[in-house]
Amino acid sequence: MTHYLDHAATTPMLPAALEAFVGTSGRVGNPSSLHTSGRAARKVVEESRERIGAAIGARPSEVVFTSGGTEADNLAVKGAWSAVRDSEPGRSRIVSSGIEHHAVLDPVEFLVEHDGARVSWLEPDRCGHIGVEDLRGVLAGSDDVALATVMWANNEVGTVQPVAELAAVAREHGVVFHTDAVQALGHLPVRFDDSGADLMTLSAHKVGGPVGVGALVARRDARLVPQLHGGGQERQVRSGTLDAAGIHAFAVALEHTVEHRDVEAKRVLALRDRLVEGALGLGLGITVSGCWHAGDAAGRLPGNAHLLVPGCEGDSLLYLLDAAGVECSTGSACQAGVPQPSHVLLAMGYSEAQARGALRLSLGHTSSDADVDAVLAALPGVVDRARRAGGVA
Repeated sequence: MTHYLDHAATTPMLPAALEAFVGTSGRVGNPSSLHTSGRAARKVVEESRERIGAAIGARPSEVVFTSGGTEADNLAVKGAWSAVRDSEPGRSRIVSSGIEHHAVLDPVEFLVEHDGARVSWLEPDRCGHIGVEDLRGVLAGSDDVALATVMWANNEVGTVQPVAELAAVAREHGVVFHTDAVQALGHLPVRFDDSGADLMTLSAHKVGGPVGVGALVARRDARLVPQLHGGGQERQVRSGTLDAAGIHAFAVALEHTVEHRDVEAKRVLALRDRLVEGALGLGLGITVSGCWHAGDAAGRLPGNAHLLVPGCEGDSLLYLLDAAGVECSTGSACQAGVPQPSHVLLAMGYSEAQARGALRLSLGHTSSDADVDAVLAALPGVVDRARRAGGVA
């Protein structure tokens, strides 16, 4: 039997979302076509846009559909920076954190290398928090910042950021603020209207929808330079034929997630705490990265358990756990297969040796006590073998 503990990478589709996806996939029609089938597909898209907007406190017109979180982050970072730079050439600096997902980090680095952008990095504390006053200090007295981008919740260690406060500081200084809310959306009360952000990234497959669909939520006055050129289907800032089936399933999954979020968060939190407490009590020297307090679902995502196992390589732990029927991650799945320590942990002050022994175990809507039991039963043998393989034991 396989025990899946990698919901932060992707979570299984919800039955209702899968039904919506399959049902809509069986209908022909390009949402941009003017005939009957095209108008029917367009109706599905626009009704879904309304449902998604209602679920996150956004106007339907603010929801710009993309192929997922990565495209939405690229559109936000490159598109917003370019728009500001074009109208105000003196604003060429980006402010971001050292713990962002690579879907943000890499576009920032691209702009630095190819378009002359400059960047100021906000470094986290040992818990992974980005300081509001740190952002204020960077922006104070400067008029060269085009964009600030800080994720809502970290994809590796689960730290939740004070997004509304960060956005308020950016607004005080006339700086566009973007937040990647991909990880937060399924577990926290994410509201675009209350966040103060100008731009917010979402992804369907983290909330029980399909892979390949996401959205950039953009204020109606947000300026964006398109990164894809073609038909201009989405507010003239994103081109491409819209995936009506995927968008429909996204809306269904998000509505279900929001409706059941509070109850589900408490259930998953109890599993997370039992997992962490059990791992710490195995006598293997395991510690928790970041700040963890039993019962805390506000400062750390309720389904996130990020463990550091001394004397082990994370990839060895992963493969040994996989052989034992437990599927998890060493960090971001986008970095899988790359033998280097997590940039998130390094930014938080952990050594390379500590960071190399990281395991991310993330829980979601299919998780159960049996999954926790399987991890705790497998860990002693797995850690022993991993240490022997590394010449530690």
